[in-house]
Amino acid sequence: SKERVKTWFLTLKLKTNNTEHGTKKISKDQLIVRRGQRFTVKVELTQPFNPNLNPLTFTAVTGENPSEDLGTKSCFGMPDKIQRSPSAKAVWKVELEKGSNPPTGSLNLTITSPADTPIGKYNLTARHRDEETLLAELVVLFNPWCPGKLSFYLPTFNVNASIIFDSISCSLPAQFEEDMMKICLKMLDVNPKHLANAANDVSARCNPIYISRVVSAMINNNDDCGVLEGRWSAPFWGGTIPSHWSGSYPILKRWYNIGCHPVKYGQCWVFAGVMCSVMRLLGIPCRVVTNYQSAHDSNKNLIIDVYHADYGVREKETKDSVWNYHVWLECWMRRTDLGKDGKYDGWQVLDPTPQEKSDGVFCCGPASVKAVLNGETNLKYDAPFVYAMVNADCIDWLCKADGTMVNIFSDTKKIGQNISTKAVGSNTRLDITDSYKYKEDTMAHRLKTSRLRQRKRHCSLGKVGKLLRSFSQVFLFTCPGGDCNNYNCLSLPLSAPDLSIPILVPFLVYHKHMVGSDSMKISAVVTDKLEPRNVYLAVNDVILLNPPMSITVSKKLPSLCLINHYVDLFEVTVTLADCC
Repeated sequence: SKERVKTWFLTLKLKTNNTEHGTKKISKDQLIVRRGQRFTVKVELTQPFNPNLNPLTFTAVTGENPSEDLGTKSCFGMPDKIQRSPSAKAVWKVELEKGSNPPTGSLNLTITSPADTPIGKYNLTARHRDEETLLAELVVLFNPWCPGKLSFYLPTFNVNASIIFDSISCSLPAQFEEDMMKICLKMLDVNPKHLANAANDVSARCNPIYISRVVSAMINNNDDCGVLEGRWSAPFWGGTIPSHWSGSYPILKRWYNIGCHPVKYGQCWVFAGVMCSVMRLLGIPCRVVTNYQSAHDSNKNLIIDVYHADYGVREKETKDSVWNYHVWLECWMRRTDLGKDGKYDGWQVLDPTPQEKSDGVFCCGPASVKAVLNGETNLKYDAPFVYAMVNADCIDWLCKADGTMVNIFSDTKKIGQNISTKAVGSNTRLDITDSYKYKEDTMAHRLKTSRLRQRKRHCSLGKVGKLLRSFSQVFLFTCPGGDCNNYNCLSLPLSAPDLSIPILVPFLVYHKHMVGSDSMKISAVVTDKLEPRNVYLAVNDVILLNPPMSITVSKKLPSLCLINHYVDLFEVTVTLADCC
C-alpha cells in the first residue's frame, strides 16, 4: 500500500512481509507479523533525511488505555532518543537498512517488536516533522522461532520448526480460513478476564501460558460465552451431533455470526480440535492427543473409586469415571515459571473439555508432560488431574451392610493406554505413551510410584478363576448409563475346576442403550466360601458388532436417503439389479 502525505511517501511491503513471517495464507489484505521478527517499510522523503534535525518516530499501541508500563504502547524512532517511562515494557525498535540513501530521502527501514510483545491487533503510526500518519493496522502473533524467554523457541530451527508447521498446514487448515483472525481475536476480547480488566488482560497476552488458559476456558461455555456447549448423550435437539462435525471452522464461524453464543454440541475431540485451530492461528505449535482408558479423577487422590453393594450392583454414586478414550491438546512452549534450566520446556497438556475447575474456571493446563512423566504432581497447572488421566489406579470397593468397605479389585495398569497423536507428514498414528509414563515394572516406574502412593493389592482376572469357590452373582449393564441386571448363579462345589458359565442376555434387555453405544460391561463378583472376606471382581467390556445386511435394488430405485440411512447403521452391501 502507498499513501501520499505532504513531504513523504510510505510503502508497506504487505506481500513480502507476510511471506517472510509465514502468514500469507492467513490474509492477503492485512499485515500479520510474528513478534521478535523484523518487517520492512519503505520511506521516501521529499527532502534529505537528517535524523538529528528531523527525527522519524513511530508509535505502536494495542488494546484499551495503552500504556508503556503495561507493554501495550511503545514509542521508538530513529534516532532512538525517545523519552519513555523508566519501567516501559516491550519496547520496539527501528533500524536503517542497506540500500538506503538518506541524502535523497530514500529509506529502507526494518521494524522489530520484542520477543515479549503482547499479541493482538496494533495501530502503528509514524511522525516526521509535524506530519503524522497511520502507517498500518497490523496483527502481532506468537513466534515459535524466536528465542525470547516467553516464546516457544525450537532450537533446531531448520528441522523441528518446519516439520511442526508443515504438520499444521496439512492436517488442520482451519486457521487459514476467511475471518479466522477476526474470530480468534474476538474470542480473546470477550473472555471474562478482558471484560473485568481490559488493560491488564491485553498486557498479559505477552505470555503463552496466560493465553493458553484463556483459550482453554473459552472453548467451552461453562463459565462464559464460550464457543461450544457440551453434551455426552442423546438427545441432541437444537444442535449438531458431535460426531457429525467435520472441521473447526464451521463451529467458530457460527459462534461468531450468532453473537458469541455457544454452538451445540461438542465432546472431547470437538473441544480439542477447535482449540488446536485457534492456538495454531495465534502462533503456538500444538497437536491433538488421544488417550485410551482415560481417568477422570474428581478428588485428586490419583485413584478411581467404584463402589458396589454386597449384592454386586453399584450402590454409591461417584464422580470418578473412566472414559474409553479422551482427547486433549499438547502445546509446545517454555516453562520458565517452573524452572530456569529448561527442565519442563516442551509439550504441555491443555484440555478444553469442561471436566473440573482450575482456579475457579473450567479449564485445564498447561501441565508439563515431563512433569507428568516423573510424577511431579505439585507443579502448576493441574498436574495431579493430568497425571491421573494416564496413571490413576482403579479400585473397586464392596460396601458391606455394617458400613465397612472391602477392596475387591485393584488395577494399576488399566489407565493410560496407547496414547496417540498424528505422525508428522503422514496420516499414521504415532504412539507417545512413553512420554507420559514409564513402562510398568521398570526401575524408573517403581521409583516414581513409590513417591506418589502405596501400591494397592492387585488381583488380576487370571487369579479370579483359580480362587473360585462360589460364583455368587453376575451383573450386566451397558456402557455408559445403562440399567443393571443381575443373573444369580448356583453355588459351585469346592472342588469345582475352572469353568465357563454361559449366560443368555436377551436383546430386549439392552437394545435401548445400544442406540448411542456399541459396548456393554460384564462384571462377575466371586466370593470365597471358606474365607467370606475374600471377595473378587472380574470386569470385561464386550463390543457389539453391527449385523451384516445385503440389499438388492431392482426396478425402481429407492430413496438414496433411505439407503444411506441403512449404510450408516449397519454393514450394508448394496447391489443394483435391473436398474437403468
